[in-house]
Amino acid sequence: MKALVYQGSEQLSFLDVAHPVASDNDHLIKVEAVGICGSDMHAYLGHDDRRPAPLILGHEAAGTIIGGPRDGDRVTINPLVTCGTCLACRSGRENLCPTRQIISMPPREGAFAQYVTMPDRNLVAVPDDVDLAHAALVEPLAVGWHAVRLGLDALHPSMESRALVIGGGAIGLAVALALRAFGVTDVTISEPNPERRKFLHKTCDQTVIDVPTESYPFVFDAVGYAATRETASRLTLPGGVIVHVGLGDGAGGLDIRRATLQEITFIGTYTYTAQDFTDCAYALFAGDLGKINWTQQRALSDGAAAFSDLRNNRVREPKIVLMPWD
Repeated sequence: MKALVYQGSEQLSFLDVAHPVASDNDHLIKVEAVGICGSDMHAYLGHDDRRPAPLILGHEAAGTIIGGPRDGDRVTINPLVTCGTCLACRSGRENLCPTRQIISMPPREGAFAQYVTMPDRNLVAVPDDVDLAHAALVEPLAVGWHAVRLGLDALHPSMESRALVIGGGAIGLAVALALRAFGVTDVTISEPNPERRKFLHKTCDQTVIDVPTESYPFVFDAVGYAATRETASRLTLPGGVIVHVGLGDGAGGLDIRRATLQEITFIGTYTYTAQDFTDCAYALFAGDLGKINWTQQRALSDGAAAFSDLRNNRVREPKIVLMPWD
């Protein structure tokens, strides 16, 4: 089969690779659409030791099951493979499973390929009237869904449900869309790229600003660098909540003294639970997450150029979806 293979820092090659074979517990899936994630970009830049070259990246995918009892089923893929038996899994917190695996990280190859294998429990059926290129977006949207659910659980009932989202990429937009789905209507996205600001406002009907100065009870950092953590620390109202979603870097920015003196809650979030993924999928299928008009589609064979364009800030849409056309 053909696959887009990460070969080293800023090196991707479209190659012939071995065809995956499904075990007794897995399905073979023909990948119909796969999104480029920020974590794929981190790996591409050589910033993720968890993803060593050579490796097939990609974990935001949807496709069609080939063979077996579910032959022909259209599915979206939950890329987190967990044990199902540990305390985290038994308590519905599968994202914290100590032996969790994710496709695009060894030992599991990713979905920037024509085929991938996955366990049955990781697949959510997609209705016939839903485009598989849209169904592939359940994964990044579920990240936002999970973050919003945790944040709302932590927000004191006396505080306004008014939110700032730092970062207007796919995860920032996912958070904003999930906030609306959960009933939070006063949402502002902070995004430095003027073309993306314009796109988010005109195409996605979002309130978007450049540099935030106002304080908010509810702040989501969808970028995750020291500078954005500093902004979140500074602009969260006393008694408010910071939800940290981005994985930019691991050091600096958070004002622990202010968080302590002003009793600000800080929540780190990672991916989603299986229930979050399923709930988010059904919300997308029902249209509760708005129009899916914020992506750009390209052929998988054009993947290297797509990564280069993202690297050089030449893409206004929050998400590029690669299509492994035959």
